Amino acid sequence: MSADILTLTYENFEPEVLASHIPVVVDFWAAWCGPCRILSPFVEALGTEFAGQAKVGKLNIDHYPEIASAYAIQAVPTLLFFQNGQVVDEVIGVVPKRQLHEKLNALVEQNNLATSAA
Repeated sequence: MSADILTLTYENFEPEVLASHIPVVVDFWAAWCGPCRILSPFVEALGTEFAGQAKVGKLNIDHYPEIASAYAIQAVPTLLFFQNGQVVDEVIGVVPKRQLHEKLNALVEQNNLATSAA
């Protein structure tokens, strides 16, 4: 896994995702999930492209089922986009990298506007 990707756990989910001051994308995945393996390089590319502007993390639903359940994850891969600790967007299944980039870029731009206005 890329150095720009967070491995999310019970211990770090709240500080890394819910308390983050920058946008966060969480990839809910499982080792047995074929589509997750297809989407993984796209997710890792987001981590590299948005380093310092947004966080990108992966959470294995088999290792941390309570977190997956708290967000009603019923299919993998599911990507949740967080802003100020709240889910603001969702992608279920494999989608083009461009679509993921556009969604995260919009959140980063929103965050930059809010930060500069403060």
